[in-house]
Amino acid sequence: MNYFILVLASIFALIFVYSLAKLSSKKLPPGPSPWPIIGNIHLLGANPHTSLANLAKIYGPIMSLKIGQITTIVISSSSMAKQVLKNHDLAFSTRFIPDALQAHNYSKFSAVWLPVCPQWRTLRKIMNTKLLSTNRLDANQHLRSQKEKELIDYCEKCSQQGEAVDVGQLVFKTNLNLVSNTLFSKDLVDLYSDAKVELKDAILSIIDVAGMINLVDFFPILENVDPQRIRYRTNIHFGKLYKLFGDMINERLEEKKTNQSEKSDILQVLLNHSAENPQEMDRNFMNSMLLDLFIGSIDTITNTVEWAMAEILRQPEIMKKVQAELAQVVGKGKPIEEADVSRLPYLQFIIKETLRLHPPAPFLIPRRVDQDVELCDYIIPKGSIVLVNAWAIGRDSSFWEDTLVFKPERFQSLELNMRGKDFELIPFGAGRRTCPGFPLALRLMPVILGSMLNSFNWKLEACIEPKDLDMEEKFGAIIAKAHPLRAIPSPL
Repeated sequence: MNYFILVLASIFALIFVYSLAKLSSKKLPPGPSPWPIIGNIHLLGANPHTSLANLAKIYGPIMSLKIGQITTIVISSSSMAKQVLKNHDLAFSTRFIPDALQAHNYSKFSAVWLPVCPQWRTLRKIMNTKLLSTNRLDANQHLRSQKEKELIDYCEKCSQQGEAVDVGQLVFKTNLNLVSNTLFSKDLVDLYSDAKVELKDAILSIIDVAGMINLVDFFPILENVDPQRIRYRTNIHFGKLYKLFGDMINERLEEKKTNQSEKSDILQVLLNHSAENPQEMDRNFMNSMLLDLFIGSIDTITNTVEWAMAEILRQPEIMKKVQAELAQVVGKGKPIEEADVSRLPYLQFIIKETLRLHPPAPFLIPRRVDQDVELCDYIIPKGSIVLVNAWAIGRDSSFWEDTLVFKPERFQSLELNMRGKDFELIPFGAGRRTCPGFPLALRLMPVILGSMLNSFNWKLEACIEPKDLDMEEKFGAIIAKAHPLRAIPSPL
């Protein structure tokens, strides 16, 4: 056993020395000196987004680290993000695919993970023009309106009984049904049931596993070992979701045989496109696209609404101000429609400010360069991973005043677009790899939050003072609240 450890350590040492020699002739961005074998892994800590933001204050907005065997470039300012995501967009357009997402060959059929190629362009075109276009989302809005009403009914029940609502749990279940109705015209969870929901567990497990630091990603030599069993677990969870999707597809095909009326949801659009263009949309692509839409929207929207409610509860004057706007524009206690959002600027400011302080993903999906790239007089070597720290950019004091203060009013004088045009606020990314699901997210977040605020007043449970509310973060693929938000609704 000792001999094996000695041999393994020698191999790692040789790889480390070779890597340093190879990079010595390239002008890398500045960064901390790496340790043998592990590189700079020890500097990441429990919250890598904050650790790297602090290191950027020392080494600058473009910084290089050695994470295991992998050269990692960290971008921490809007100007540098613009260089990567706009000026050199094509050179940085390839995704770095975590080992966990090799499960079920998911990444080989996904519009999120495929490299820029004809198949990727086809899938993005299907998403943009057939699945998430304004007309398509308008056509199935009625499927979501009923779910929003059920959310309010649940809060009404809790209000009558004086019970606290687990905001994240409720929004997650509601959002699961909102998205599943947009995709399948079907509920997948009961708001009133505490029974275990296998689908929910599978989604949360995938998100948790995707947020783990996987040694295989930074020491590819360990690929066949899978020492943390991360790919093994992901394989199980993907299998559960793919079985669900397969059952939904087969059920819909059976309905068609019995001449039942055709639905207007996303699954039907995919099936129609598959019938017309079987080479572009087979079962593999369909499964991956449905998984992209599920994973990409459910937890993102849930966490944004929970963070927004937490920030509002810490500042009751914000709640009064947004409720006054809702009462004036929509009418107190009335349901909010997606079309109302454009007439609710302060509600939109709250969503923007939440995404600034609490971006769903601390880092945009990592990029990998396929050849040496010159960037701002530095050389980004082939095979490097590029991380854009959206969390740090949203707290950059050179642009944002009072960076740690939740202040929606700042957007009255800041006309920043969240669709990737203004790099100071890029929760959904920018360039050709912008998150394809943002049109749905931008509809659902303000409607869910606004509906809760337009029907009830909210206060923290157990006599917790607003200033004492715990705002600790839990790092992962999505930045969640470490401690669930519980609040008591009361009628307006």
